[in-house]
Amino acid sequence: MSKRILVIEDHEDNRRIMNDTLSAAGFEVIEAVTGDAGVAMAESERPDLILMDIQLPGIDGYEATRLIKAKPALRHIPIIAVTSYALSGDDVKAKEAGCDAYLAKPFRPRELLAMVREFVPEAPPEE
Repeated sequence: MSKRILVIEDHEDNRRIMNDTLSAAGFEVIEAVTGDAGVAMAESERPDLILMDIQLPGIDGYEATRLIKAKPALRHIPIIAVTSYALSGDDVKAKEAGCDAYLAKPFRPRELLAMVREFVPEAPPEE
């Protein structure tokens, strides 16, 4: 059974790049475009990993992360902040919200895949 990754990202191009990269590596990808929808999908789908944009319509990625991590049934799910917020201290802010790792945009697809595999070690091997 393939591992499922929830991508919470409002920009279609970024979702496509992540989806293409992860799908090609054998992951099942599900998507949400708002923080609220992402929290709801995390609860209903129980993914193995979440890739969280920070700048989202409605609640931002920090708040969505806090809401997910506040739920006992979901707090074990690793969350990687994937954001263009690359200012000094933003990685600390993401960690304080509950993110397990931080990846700045723009990223290289191999970089994203390597980070995902750190948290989902049973992932399919790279081709």
